Parts: sequence; structure tokens; C-alpha cells
Amino acid sequence: MKISKTAQSVSDSVTMAVTARAKQLKAEGVDVVSFGAGEPDFDTPEFIKNAAKTALDQGATKYSPAAGILDLRKEISRKLKEENDLNYKPNQIVVTVGAKHAVYEAIHAVVDPGDEVLIPTPYWVSYPEMVKLVGGIVRIVTTRWQDDYKLTPEVLRGAITPKSTLLILNYPNNPGGFCYNPSEVKALGEVIAESDLAVISDEIYEKLIYGSGEFRSFAAVCGDLYDRTITINGLSKSYSMTGWRVGYAAGPPDLAEAIGQMQSHMTSGPATFCQIASIAAMQKGDGDIEKMRAEFAKRAKHIYERLNAIEGVTCPEPTGAFYAFPNVGQCYAKLGVSGSVEFCQRLLEEAKVACVPGIGFGCDENIRLSFATSMQQIDKGIDRIEAFIEAAG
Repeated sequence: MKISKTAQSVSDSVTMAVTARAKQLKAEGVDVVSFGAGEPDFDTPEFIKNAAKTALDQGATKYSPAAGILDLRKEISRKLKEENDLNYKPNQIVVTVGAKHAVYEAIHAVVDPGDEVLIPTPYWVSYPEMVKLVGGIVRIVTTRWQDDYKLTPEVLRGAITPKSTLLILNYPNNPGGFCYNPSEVKALGEVIAESDLAVISDEIYEKLIYGSGEFRSFAAVCGDLYDRTITINGLSKSYSMTGWRVGYAAGPPDLAEAIGQMQSHMTSGPATFCQIASIAAMQKGDGDIEKMRAEFAKRAKHIYERLNAIEGVTCPEPTGAFYAFPNVGQCYAKLGVSGSVEFCQRLLEEAKVACVPGIGFGCDENIRLSFATSMQQIDKGIDRIEAFIEAAG
């Protein structure tokens, strides 16, 4: 059967490939320490599961409106106003099948074939592939480790061209583990205001902030860019609901209408009982979020200290999300590896530690470690990484 050129242009996910190999080894009885997970290691809070069960018992098994049930969109509107200082009416919000689909639909809604999309490194692996799927031109904007991998106004200004249509920002960042503070966001907004760029602000990790990290939504900091901003969020990370597939996009009314129309032909709304459970999560989940955030904060500091104690490894301190993004490029020569893929392959096969190659995020000298695992596993894994590097001499 003929496979379309568009489908063939999409790359395999390096995160999924490493996870699959680690699972294979574990199935064979091998003791693998995995730092590959992109989801919390905590169960969904019981009250959220009970809300879904009650919804099922009450017959919430039929289609929802394509843009999501109104009560959930009202709850999201309330949350954005009270927590993010953002005024989005329910008709400006589309509930999607996970935040990933919200990002894809937002790109689809504003990018025409040939339009240029600016994606700063390090980026989530799916962003470039989503742009390819809609016929856009991927323009990678390289950041520097000296800036903790954050996009600076100077670098952004130099990257914008007459074809530039959209900038994708993600903070707290996957895989970088950093968060732009409000002054950094404002500085970027001032550069964006000089252009016609639209902005996707992917804020899915907003509630997972540690240490010196400080989060404020892009459209709240840069109010003059409100009408050019699409705010993306969801329940997967904050409420440990990754498998429930509930995300959302919020933006100008015409943009939300366009996304809703596309979604009506793609997926319709997410599962109705999952949406009802999401209302309960947003109304009563703050305590559970804080318990999880506090544990992640301890792990973030610990993994940062352990990684930087390894000779040849440098890592910025994670201030958001649940990832460490160390630079291991200084170790390549003595290990005899050509880049992050070979480093991670050997680390998995020889030391039985699964990490994600940085090349998939646009940074081939880095690897990503998720600390969504126990402190005991973190120490076991770091011990093995340290021994693996030291054994090379």
C-alpha cells in the first residue's frame, strides 16, 4: 500500500524507543533502572477515580459536545481566571483528547503549508513532527547551556524571518526542567510584539515548580499579546491523570471555534466520564497536587546534586516539571561514542539504565532523566551512571 509523503516525513519518537527497549529488558527479568518516564509515578487520586465511577453509574457514557462539556469548560474558565489571571470565556476553550492533541490542533489552526514555526531547543519531541504534519516549515532556534537552555530576546529576534508565523514556548520545560520567570517572559514578549508571530504557550507542567522557579502564564504577563496567544494545559501531569486524556486549548474566540470545528471531525470530545472526573479534580485536587509537588522538589534537588558530582557531567538545577537535562558531551570521547543515541544505547545495555537521548530534543550533548521514580531508584540509577562513566577511564 502507498504511504503518504506526509506520514513518511514523521520521525520515530526517541522517548518511546528507549522506553520500549527498557520494557523488553525488564520483561526478560533484567534489573533496569528507568529514567524514561514522562508521567508521574503516583496513582490518580482516589476521589477522582470515584468521580469517574459515579459518572459511569449515572450513565455518562454518551458523546459530549465536540468542544467538551460546558460544565468542564466553565470550570477551566474559573481556574484560568483565579489561578492564571486569564480571562477566557467557556466559548474560548476547547477540551481535547490530552494536551498533545490541543497543541496539534492549535498548530493546524494557524499554520498553512510553507509557514515557518519557531521551536527553541530543547523542545518536546512531538513539536517538529506536528509542524511537518500540517505542511509547515520547522525552524529550530538553538539556545545555549550558558543561558540554562532558555530562549533569550537576542536569539529570538535573530531567528524571526518574514515567513515566521508561530512560536512554540513550553515552560516549565520538557526536557529542560527549567521555567521562565515573569521578567524573562516579558522580555520575550517585547520581541514578539515587534513581529506578527502567534504564540502557543504549552503550560502543562505549571503546577510542578521548585526552588527558585516562578511561573506565570504567557498571556497574563504579555497582555498585549493575549489575542495572539493560545494557552495549552491539561490534567495529565498535575493530577497524575496521563491515561485519562483530558487537555485543553484556550484562545481568541475565532481560534477556539476553528479548533472545535476541526475536533468535531477528528475525535469529537474526550470520554464524557473522564471530563466529569476532571471537574472534581480541578475543584478538590490542590492537596494531592502539593503532596506530589513536594516530593518532586526533593528529588529535583537530589538528582541535581548527584549528577553534578560526576566528573564530566554538568546539569542545570531543575526548577519545574520532573526532568533533569545534564550535558554529558564531555564524556563522549573517552567512552568512544558519537552522540546521545549511542551513549544511551550503551548505558542501557551495559549499565542497565534507561535515559532518553538529547538529540530527540535538539540537544545531542544532553540526555534526559525523568525523576518520576523513587529516591531509591534515583540513587541506584545515578550510581550505575557514575560507574559507567568512570569505567571508561
